Amino acid sequence: MTAEEKTNEEVKEKGIKAKGASLYAQIAAAVWIASWSAYKFIKNIDEATITDFIFSGFAIAGCFVPVYFNLIMDKIKKIRFGGNE
Repeated sequence: MTAEEKTNEEVKEKGIKAKGASLYAQIAAAVWIASWSAYKFIKNIDEATITDFIFSGFAIAGCFVPVYFNLIMDKIKKIRFGGNE
């Protein structure tokens, strides 16, 4: 086995999982949206509207929808097909 094949196997074993990468991306997106909204609010306090805050909240909540949707679908699958225990 060559060194390159060993490296590829190590990356596969230690590599970041899809759920972990998704969580990091969701957190980064939520922080980005929150910081951008805060920047816009601080920059133009007089022009801040309630719709800006509502849409920011929806966007942050939307970042985490895949996680909760996956949990709900897992529960439905367990009810429909029985547990895997």
